[in-house]
Amino acid sequence: PKAKRFLHDIWQSEARVGAEKAFDTFIETYEAKYPKVSECLLKDHEELMSFYDFPAKHWQSIRTTNPIESTFGTIRHWTKRSKGCLSREGMLHMVFKLGMCAEEKWKKLRGFDYLAKVITGVKFKDGEEVTTAGQSAA
Repeated sequence: PKAKRFLHDIWQSEARVGAEKAFDTFIETYEAKYPKVSECLLKDHEELMSFYDFPAKHWQSIRTTNPIESTFGTIRHWTKRSKGCLSREGMLHMVFKLGMCAEEKWKKLRGFDYLAKVITGVKFKDGEEVTTAGQSAA
């Protein structure tokens, strides 16, 4: 439970500094007890912390896998029911159509208006847009 709390503190921190502190504390405390976990975390350290380089409005969507799971839940349900009844092409067509139907119920990504900024390379630090001296935040 304590190890889980430290891991939780890494990904739920409000800023990269807090996440780095929780990360270092976890490694110092549990490296001997969980060497493989520590090795994996150290290897992927930069990728883990890149989370804080995205807009804060996107964090909830980045933290969850629910959109993927709920979408494929519908597809999994229907493909199990029709197993063996369709050709490969028919199955692909059915999966595509089920995906299109599921798409109608999807919610917009929080902060979807920030996607253009992320795509064009605007920098974010701790969820806030980084501006230079001559610019103002949008």
